[in-house]
Amino acid sequence: MTRILLPLIVAAFVANVANANETAKAAPKGNPAKGQAIATTVCAACHAADGNGTGPANPKIAGQHAEYLLKQMKNFKGADGKQPERVNAIMNGMIAPYDEAQMRDLAAYFAAQKQSGEKAKSRETIEAGQKLYRAGDKSKGLAACAACHGPAGAGIPSQYPRIQGQYAEYIEAQVKAFRDGTRANDPAKMMQMIAIKMTDPEIKAVSDYIAGLR
Repeated sequence: MTRILLPLIVAAFVANVANANETAKAAPKGNPAKGQAIATTVCAACHAADGNGTGPANPKIAGQHAEYLLKQMKNFKGADGKQPERVNAIMNGMIAPYDEAQMRDLAAYFAAQKQSGEKAKSRETIEAGQKLYRAGDKSKGLAACAACHGPAGAGIPSQYPRIQGQYAEYIEAQVKAFRDGTRANDPAKMMQMIAIKMTDPEIKAVSDYIAGLR
């Protein structure tokens, strides 16, 4: 079954990449050098100066797509007195002083850094995690993670984040947040619709598998 599904997943992924590239062409770029000045003094405490994180409570953002990073920063920042689209007590306060140009600079800097990936730790669940990632679960309408994030978890700029090598604990926490509604800044509620169909063991298994992807 996996051999049959993988070519279909790859074809869908390639089509999504083509669409994303067209969108990305028009996006103004940030200045990595200007972003570095902020990153190394403000962001380093949680994400490390190179964006590889200081622990699983905060994500690795080194090598993440600049478009995705910019979207998250804008979602963390409330506009016109409204509540931020993505609520996080720390990030809401940290990003508040910065304008969009500075956020673009930060995104450009962290996107240019090299990620030091994590490793899958559970041999007992690696097969189950791989199956969910590559093929999903047709019996309950659960889509394969690879359909959007790619066969190796590299994601698609401006659409889906890079998740390969991320802390398993962070991925698990975010999927559960989408499931319970405490995080809801996903386009068209795509992640919420997926997460609600997943059990805790399934989330843990696929999160561990993703940590080991390269």
